[in-house]
Amino acid sequence: HANGIDLHIAEAGSGPMVLLLHGFPECWYSWRHQLEALSNAGFHAVAPDQRGYGTSDAPAAVEDYDIVQLTDDAAGIVEAMDAERAVIVGHDWGSAVAWNGALLRPDRFHAVITMSVPYQGRAQSEPVATMRENFGDDFYIVRFQEPGVADAEMAADVRATMRNVLLGASALQSADGDELPAWLSEADLDVFVESFERSGFSGGINWYRNIDRNWAITPQLATAKVEQPALFFIGEKDLPFLTATPGIDRMKELVPNLTKVVWLEDCGHWTQQERADDVNREMIDFLRTVCG
Repeated sequence: HANGIDLHIAEAGSGPMVLLLHGFPECWYSWRHQLEALSNAGFHAVAPDQRGYGTSDAPAAVEDYDIVQLTDDAAGIVEAMDAERAVIVGHDWGSAVAWNGALLRPDRFHAVITMSVPYQGRAQSEPVATMRENFGDDFYIVRFQEPGVADAEMAADVRATMRNVLLGASALQSADGDELPAWLSEADLDVFVESFERSGFSGGINWYRNIDRNWAITPQLATAKVEQPALFFIGEKDLPFLTATPGIDRMKELVPNLTKVVWLEDCGHWTQQERADDVNREMIDFLRTVCG
């Protein structure tokens, strides 16, 4: 029970706490390889289904998914598990929560690890309008703003949706394009399908519907820098995302204690799943430094 709602978690190990935050459309299971590795390395790994996902609570109001609520969820998990502080780790949307968690709740998060989404600072104007102007009305984040539409499209065939999204953003696909790649088994896919057949997609898409609200309610972050020690991962073949962002150099200016940018060869968007061994090794080296 954290920040007034119930959140499902998976956890492993004991020691310094590492909070693992998934992205869209994912769930706690995205961190299956890290839970075991971090536990074996002497850390307490905690991977929640974030609000709106899996068996965690999914509030009905769109505004209940803004970035302040999401970061307070993360801090609330640390508090609920009787830890004074944690290293916050995020992938995709989880990275946005991790960056903002470091900014808004430095009392709970003393270091940050993110994947796929570099910190770019606060936009100068409402983000959705900028996206519409730059990428058009068919850009997925713009389309997500209309309540119920994308939700229903994605839920019509959950298995097809999850298969298409996970394979489409992966660099490590099978040779013929029909079979699953080595990093994603049918049993793995089953877990994701079951999760979204239970929860639907509205909770996760509501995060996107708060992008302008997030901008409006955080004017104090206009000149903010992430001061905590940080580690960043990016797949070298996650090009659609890279070309839609200002890039890594901007992040280096805004994260002065960024210790390393890890470029993962032959890796798409699903970093910690596609290249689990490399991610685990770099994470553990960083964690031993900041938690020592």
